[in-house]
Amino acid sequence: MNKFVWLASYPKSGNTWFRAFLSNLLMDPDRPININNFETGPIASSRARLDALIGYNSGDLTDDEIDRLRPDLYLHEAMQEDAPAFIKVHDAYTFPSNGKPLFPLEATKAAIYFIRNPLDVCVSFTHHRGRTECQKTIEGMRNQNQVLAGRSNGQSAQLRQKLLSWSEHVLSWVDAPGQRIHVMRYEDMKLDPEKTFSAAVHFAELPSEPERIRKAIRFSRFEELRAQEEARGFRERPHADKVFFRKGQIGSWRETLSTEQAQEITRDHGEVMKRFGYLGQNGDPIF
Repeated sequence: MNKFVWLASYPKSGNTWFRAFLSNLLMDPDRPININNFETGPIASSRARLDALIGYNSGDLTDDEIDRLRPDLYLHEAMQEDAPAFIKVHDAYTFPSNGKPLFPLEATKAAIYFIRNPLDVCVSFTHHRGRTECQKTIEGMRNQNQVLAGRSNGQSAQLRQKLLSWSEHVLSWVDAPGQRIHVMRYEDMKLDPEKTFSAAVHFAELPSEPERIRKAIRFSRFEELRAQEEARGFRERPHADKVFFRKGQIGSWRETLSTEQAQEITRDHGEVMKRFGYLGQNGDPIF
């Protein structure tokens, strides 16, 4: 059985950027990989994957019934793989009602968790959902019951994904029992890319020639991804979002959030923010 490496994150935290890097690293091309042809597997919440396994439309099942089936899906797929696979995940690391982890350890080689300052996540996620005001996003990020791909607007191409609150999402992965995990801060990916991406490469036991890593970083820089999206579109962009690769900046929240909104986020998530270096000793944001 070849096991999965889960590429896990709360939305808008660097997951897609890393997959672009990973595709360029694995393929080692002469020019940047097409962003619509990443060399990684489909997102873990793909409905088509589950439908193919069970042989009928999973829309006939409840979300809880689907959650209980998903660990078996990943075990089955791991047994079919002839090489380690890297799978994007936005779900929190949860335990469905049968007590099994959603992402079974038997099908897991490791996990890489991408974390980003929740102040910037809030702004980016707001735009991603086609909104112009951040308050609903702030409220959603503290909501222990927040989900992606709920059924209020009909059946989605993706299965329901429990996000929990932002803090709970982070802790569900980084403190998951028995999980071999590597944490990548978005800010380190921006400020010290060679060191940060190289550490992930060594953790995942990937080709680690320094020049190959540097080329993959260069081929996946934000300006390249943005230019490709402008030229040919990006199939992962949701319809509500005008552009997927929008700014990619550190600290853009300072131009968007009010003082009260920033304080609200730090009150909600201060403990986890401090743990991962987003707040100083005086409680002020570092980035």
